[in-house]
Amino acid sequence: MSGSRRIVAGAAVLLLPVLAGCAGGPTADPIEAPAVATFLVAGEEEYRIELVTDELVEHVVGLQNGGEDGRIPVGRIVRDGDGGVNSPWSWHIDPDSLEFADFTTEVCDGLPSFVEDETLTSDTYCPWLTEVVGIEPLD
Repeated sequence: MSGSRRIVAGAAVLLLPVLAGCAGGPTADPIEAPAVATFLVAGEEEYRIELVTDELVEHVVGLQNGGEDGRIPVGRIVRDGDGGVNSPWSWHIDPDSLEFADFTTEVCDGLPSFVEDETLTSDTYCPWLTEVVGIEPLD
């Protein structure tokens, strides 16, 4: 193969991933705050939290993409009968209190239904076995 053919062949190999990425159409716009994250707890129950900063949104997107650091959502429970973004539950997490941790105490771990029926009596919720199953802009 001549030198010019090698260059063209090499360029084609380098461009192939770029062109393949274009074949799927436009990419989704990045999500910005405010947004809502949906979490699956212990593979059983879902609950939702409002994300009020772009940093929280980026963190949750990272978790959804396989990130492991700070995988446990931790926040203050608001038990005022208004689930808000967390409907149909009658409680929600105060979005200004939301943080993510690598480990927490056991007193705030459990299913969302434990918060609902007040089996979980802590003012903080921190479900250990949590997986991000969705993130979307807040309507």
